[in-house]
Amino acid sequence: MLGAIGLDETRESAYRALVAVGAADVADLAHRLSLPESETERALRGLERQGLAARSSARGGRWVAAPPRVALGALLTQQRHELEQAELAAVLLAEEYRAEAAEPAVHDLVEVVTGASAVAHRFHQLRLGATDEVCALVTGGPGAVTGMDDEAEERASIRGASYRMVIEREVLWLPAGIAELSAALRRDERVRTVERVPTELVIADRSLAMVPLTGPDTEPAALVVHASGLLESLMALFETVWKDALPLRLGGGGRGIVEEGLGPDGTDLEILSLLLAGMTDASVAKQLELGLRTVQRRVKGLMGLTGVTTRLQLGWHAYERGWVARRPGQ
Repeated sequence: MLGAIGLDETRESAYRALVAVGAADVADLAHRLSLPESETERALRGLERQGLAARSSARGGRWVAAPPRVALGALLTQQRHELEQAELAAVLLAEEYRAEAAEPAVHDLVEVVTGASAVAHRFHQLRLGATDEVCALVTGGPGAVTGMDDEAEERASIRGASYRMVIEREVLWLPAGIAELSAALRRDERVRTVERVPTELVIADRSLAMVPLTGPDTEPAALVVHASGLLESLMALFETVWKDALPLRLGGGGRGIVEEGLGPDGTDLEILSLLLAGMTDASVAKQLELGLRTVQRRVKGLMGLTGVTTRLQLGWHAYERGWVARRPGQ
């Protein structure tokens, strides 16, 4: 918890123990922490350097904790000052970078990242840095670029970044596919589905993009594309796929809630959305943990509700009634 101000786990434990007991010698504290005395003494000396502990003048050989409000407050103030200095340095570097890149050379518009660790780090960095919008095309395979990442998406959403994602239908078949997509929809992310996406792709704030360069059996590598005509083309590709994709609607906890008895409930909409995405009755039943007969009964109920005799007609009526409509901005 106190790692943000420079305390490792051992020092934090030692400080908490000192706060709890008031004063303790090395042997007593080592016993309380289940640590060797040498390691305990090193932790105490570290706390002493940070102003969090001191040798007791009244009780020889004992250590006492500095008052948390004063000692920790000082460290927090120092940390804030250092962060402010770092932010200032980042602003100055950004200004310098923009000045240098006012007329970028062609080779500065793209960069190649190789290696699984480097690709993953760059991808994570790109998504965490988004402040406006993240657009992604997601395949059902083990991609080197895109994928659902709850931590990155939640942290980006805190800063106000929105998400638009087009997934291949194969993603729905993944073991955790439905659960992860439901979580994304609960975060107000917009998800659509198609049979196949042309490539994996992620674009942050319409200013930076990543696309894979290699296949699944070779060393991961990705192309990072900066603002340029190529980036505009990638954005246009995403918008084209997005326009033709079918919005995905899952219950997100709304199962069993009937809207005044006049329309389909949350489970009905989940079933309908997955069927229109290309899944079979059996697959839908498995994904939603429902019985096959339950799925078929609900589909029959939807057909009766809309007054149709075929599932093709049901899909058309669902579109017309707004159950799966591609409304502007959806």
